[in-house]
Amino acid sequence: MNASLRRGLAASALVGTALLGSAATAVAAPQPAPEEDGVVIVDQPDTGDLHNKWTFAPLGIPVLGLLDSVAGVPGKLLPLP
Repeated sequence: MNASLRRGLAASALVGTALLGSAATAVAAPQPAPEEDGVVIVDQPDTGDLHNKWTFAPLGIPVLGLLDSVAGVPGKLLPLP
């Protein structure tokens, strides 16, 4: 009985947290309307400092980041004894 009561309280706390988290986005301030002609001008992001070994991406995928992620997978899937 005690274990099911704890599970019920934990589940209701998780559901409550999820509802409160989604309520914050629902009551967010509305965005201003675009210009009268309907065109929104978006500037290019500043990527001038993104030329280092971690952001080198010849095919759109950062090479060293990909290798680092793939090398870490076995340790996450198989726990060490």
